[in-house]
Amino acid sequence: MLFSSLSSKSANTLYVLFRILVGLLFLQHGMQKLGMLDGQFAVNGFMGFIGLCELSGGAALVFGVFTRLVALLGTILLISAYFKAHFSNGMLPIQNRGELALLYVATFAVLFAQGAGRLSLERTLWKRELF
Repeated sequence: MLFSSLSSKSANTLYVLFRILVGLLFLQHGMQKLGMLDGQFAVNGFMGFIGLCELSGGAALVFGVFTRLVALLGTILLISAYFKAHFSNGMLPIQNRGELALLYVATFAVLFAQGAGRLSLERTLWKRELF
């Protein structure tokens, strides 16, 4: 009973923190692919494009803009990455090092279902979610 009432009262705040944390982590994946964590910036080929997608998608999640669209596109991206880069190395995600990609897929499913939440730039500017 104690945890139930506490979680109900803080559900909106916890969800916004969840969305922001996922956005910051996804943004960092993009920064890594673009070389920004090494003090550089280079958009090289397809991986550079993916890095730009992750960077902009992560920023959109942090600010709460187009959350459902980012979640949908992120799911497509990560399912593709899982089958292209991980699945051929074994069946179990823990063995083929694909558990992070699948964890992001599950995370994006939650973001897709819930949207941006109360504290979002999209709701502030347009009073509703556009996507």
